[in-house]
Order: sequence, then C-alpha cells, then structure tokens
Amino acid sequence: MEDLGQQAGKLILILGPSGSGKGTVLKELRERHPDFVFPVSCTTRDPRPGEKDGEVYNFVTKEDFQARIGRGEFLEWAVVHGENYYGTLKEAILKPLREGRTVIREVDVQGLRSIRDLIPASNLRSIFLTVDGWDTLQRRILKRSALPEEELERRRHSFLNEMQWQDECDVVIVSVEGEIEKLIADTEGAIELELK
Repeated sequence: MEDLGQQAGKLILILGPSGSGKGTVLKELRERHPDFVFPVSCTTRDPRPGEKDGEVYNFVTKEDFQARIGRGEFLEWAVVHGENYYGTLKEAILKPLREGRTVIREVDVQGLRSIRDLIPASNLRSIFLTVDGWDTLQRRILKRSALPEEELERRRHSFLNEMQWQDECDVVIVSVEGEIEKLIADTEGAIELELK
C-alpha cells in the first residue's frame, strides 16, 4: 500500500464496458474541471480516427509496453479483448495524489483490484458506467465503426464479464440512450459528493 501522506487527494476511477459513454463523460469533465488531473495511459491498440498520441493515450508497441511491465512502471495494466494492452503509469497517478489533487482515470475492470492493492481506500472511489443491456451496447459500438462478427462476439463476452464487476464499485450509473447530459451530470455529481 502506498503512503500518500496526510494531504493526499482522491483517485476517482471510471469503469464500465466499451460503449457505455466513458470517453464522452471524460471529455466533458476535462472541459468543466481543468483543476482535475487526467493522466494519459498507455495502449498497444491502433489510434482511432481523430485520436492523437499523448492526449488520452500514449500509443506504444507491445514490446515497449512489456518492457515497462518488467520494470514495474505500471500502477495497473490489463490485456483487453484478448489482444491489446492498456495501462496506467504509477507516477502519473501518485505524484498528483501526493500533492492533494483530484485524479480522474478510466481503467479497465481488470485494473480495479490491482489499484485497490496500492491506493488506500480513503483516497479511492470507483464509478461504474453501464447500459441497460447488450443490444444497446452493440448499437453504440457499431455506430463508431463496423466490426466483424468475431470481434462483436468477443466484445459481447467482455461485456458479460465486465458487468459482474459493477457490484465491486462504489457507484453504478446507467447510461440511458439519448440522455448523455444526464449521464455527465450524474457522474459529475457522484465525483462532487466524494470530494466533500
């Protein structure tokens, strides 16, 4: 367990299945709360259209990612959908927490437990964003880009696994189709409650 000091800030984790609105919520929180810290994580997946290296993700090779794992540089990391690595570097989180700042981080559900082993419970809260079922999620995923049937099945399997994690989170928020402003407001409200 990390000793963050007396004045340590809060780490707010945003979790949930792909397509649940995490990216949209985080984008809005960045604009509304410039005082929050939004660490850039690393991934081995290819950038999507419009994504720039260093904004939300540092796009790295699998070899580089694996070397950083070996050096113990990640606070958490996971292999998602059976192929791509995602991870959060320790210092990107620990330094602002020690400074008493609020850190907002999207993590894969696989990373939640490893973070809980390192960050004291008093400095950590988790918010799980979800949808009302696979059909809604599949529609959202296919709006972003066409995917082969095998990839959709892999995502469905991941969704079913990820849904089991919602009970481990402090707050669960359901993203209703067409109500993105409510999702943003509910998430923002949950964060503000944690900071009181």
